[in-house]
Amino acid sequence: MRVLVVSWEYPPVVVGGLGRHVHHLAEAVAELGHDVIVLTRQPSGTDSTTHPTTDTVVNGVRVIAVAEDPPAFDFGADMMAWTLAMGHSFVRAGLQILRDEPRPDVVHAHDWLVAHPAKALAEYFDAPLVSTLHATEAGRHSGWVAGHINRQVHSVEWWLANASDALITCSASMRDEVATLFGPQLPPITVIHNGIDVGTWSFTPRAARTGPAELLFAGRLEYEKGVQDLIEALPAIRRRHPGTTVTIAGDGTQNHWLHEQAHLHGVTDAVDFAGQQDRDGLMKLMHRCDAIVLPSRYEPFGIVALEAAATGIPLVTSTAGGLGEAVTDGVTGWTFEPFDPVGLATAVCAALDDPEAAAARALRGRERLDEEFTWRAIAKRTADVYREAVKQPTRPLGRPVIPMRPMPERDPMQ
Repeated sequence: MRVLVVSWEYPPVVVGGLGRHVHHLAEAVAELGHDVIVLTRQPSGTDSTTHPTTDTVVNGVRVIAVAEDPPAFDFGADMMAWTLAMGHSFVRAGLQILRDEPRPDVVHAHDWLVAHPAKALAEYFDAPLVSTLHATEAGRHSGWVAGHINRQVHSVEWWLANASDALITCSASMRDEVATLFGPQLPPITVIHNGIDVGTWSFTPRAARTGPAELLFAGRLEYEKGVQDLIEALPAIRRRHPGTTVTIAGDGTQNHWLHEQAHLHGVTDAVDFAGQQDRDGLMKLMHRCDAIVLPSRYEPFGIVALEAAATGIPLVTSTAGGLGEAVTDGVTGWTFEPFDPVGLATAVCAALDDPEAAAARALRGRERLDEEFTWRAIAKRTADVYREAVKQPTRPLGRPVIPMRPMPERDPMQ
C-alpha cells in the first residue's frame, strides 16, 4: 500500500508523545513493505520564502517537511490562525509534489491540527481518510470545554471524527470517550495501543536501597498530568519513609504553579525540578530512582509508562485512561484512582515497603512489552485498518454538541 501520513510533529520536530508515536509507527509500517510518505512541518519560525520544502528519505520513510506559510503567527498567541496557515502549507506542498505520482491508497491524519489538510488531500486523491485521535480537548479539561479556543478545538475534533472513514484510538477508554463526545454516527473505531522500541531503553535490575527513597515523575508539567497530587501526597509518604525525595523531569505551562504547590505543602527541599530530559538523561533517572509515579488525571495512553517499564523501574500509576490498560495493579505495578493524593501515597508506600515485590512486578512489566507493545505488532494492526478502510458516503454532519459548565475551583487554568 501507498500511505500518506499527515502529522504536525515528526522528527526533528517533536513536541510530545504524538511525534514519537508517528515516527516509530511510520518506520514500522515501512518495514512491513509499504510505501510510507509523511507530510509534516519544519521547525517553528522557518519561512517558506527562505526555507524550501524538503523531500528526503529517512529510515525507509519519505519525509516531506514544509515551512510556515506565512510565518507571521505564534502558536501560543494565535493557535487557530497558526494551525490554518500550517494546513495551507501542507495542502500546497502535497499537491505540488504528489499530484503527478501514484495516488495514496489511504491518508492517515494524526489529531485535529491536521484535520483540514488531511481531509482536503484525501478528497483530492479519492482515498479513505483514517484518523488517529490521540486525545480530546474535552478530556484535557475534565470533560467539558468552556473557553472560546477550547470550543473551536472541540468542534474541529468532532468534524474530523465524523468526516473520517475509520478511526483509531490508543486505548479502550479513549474509544469510549470519542464515541461519547463525537457520536452517534461515527465510522468504525479500532483500539491500537501505543508501542515502544524496547531496544533503545536499557533494562537495569533494581539495586538494594541504602538511603532515603527517590521517586521520579516524567512528563509534561500540565494540570491533567496530576503532578500536584504527587506533591500533595509527599508529606504523607515522607512520614512513612523519611527523607523521600521526588525528581520531576519535564517542563510545561504549570511549572511555576507546581513550584508554588511544593512551597505550600512544605516540601520545597524534597522536590527537584530537573527540567526537560533527553532520552539518555531520562534513562539515567529511571535507573537511579526507586519508583516512577505517574499520577495523571487524564491520560489517553501514557507512553512514558512503557518507557519506564523497559528500564526496569517499578511503576506506580493512576488508573486514568490508558494508564489503567498499560499497568496492571498487583502484576506489573501499583495503581490508584486519579484525583486521590491519599490513594497515591498508599500505593507509593506499598511499593517502597516491599522492594522484592517491586522488582518482580517491574520484571513482569518489562516482559509484557515484548508480547503486546512492539511497533511491528502495532504496525500490522494499523495496516489492517488501512486495508479495511472504505470511503463513507457523504452525509450531513450537523453541528457538534459543546459540553460547557463552570471550571472547578482547584483548576489553575481558569
